[in-house]
Amino acid sequence: MNETKILIDKIVEGIQEKKGKNIIIADLTGIDDTICNYFVICQGNSPSQVSAIADSIKDFTIKGAKTKPFATDGLRNAEWVAMDYSDILVHIFLPEVRNFYNLEHLWADAKLTSIPDID
Repeated sequence: MNETKILIDKIVEGIQEKKGKNIIIADLTGIDDTICNYFVICQGNSPSQVSAIADSIKDFTIKGAKTKPFATDGLRNAEWVAMDYSDILVHIFLPEVRNFYNLEHLWADAKLTSIPDID
């Protein structure tokens, strides 16, 4: 299993640990001139949950993939937190902000994989 796949799995585990919902993995590898190869997009119901998801992702990726994000942005108001793992960008949204930016449809050519919610 390659490093990218392991890292994506750990990111998803970190999201699920804090009950993040509506997880989408967008595979951008078939698209030219993208800033990364994958987006992992999810949502939390409150700014505190969005922050908790970001912290959980960081913990899971450090422990499970020996990697931490190069940068994390958006924690101050925690409506949209972006985490940069070089080949993978993680986006954690509040639902209304996610709907507004609609990244999944912005990258319509990407191969989208939906991860079922854990309840």
